[in-house]
Amino acid sequence: MIEFDLEVDASGLQCPLPLLHLKKALLSVHSGAVLKIIATDPAAHLDFGVFVQQAGHTMLDVLKSNGQQIFYIQKR
Repeated sequence: MIEFDLEVDASGLQCPLPLLHLKKALLSVHSGAVLKIIATDPAAHLDFGVFVQQAGHTMLDVLKSNGQQIFYIQKR
């Protein structure tokens, strides 16, 4: 299990809302912090993957279970 500093539940939200919640959460934490974000939008992994790469953050892990995707992202 990955330790995290902030959890964001974006379950039930469709694109682009999960990504907007991720961006807002990243603004609220310090560099090096780890976010856990839960999403049910099937396209979230695409949006998050591109954003994380372009912004220079680190995708630590992605877990998929029962229609949920759980992302662990470390802020640069």
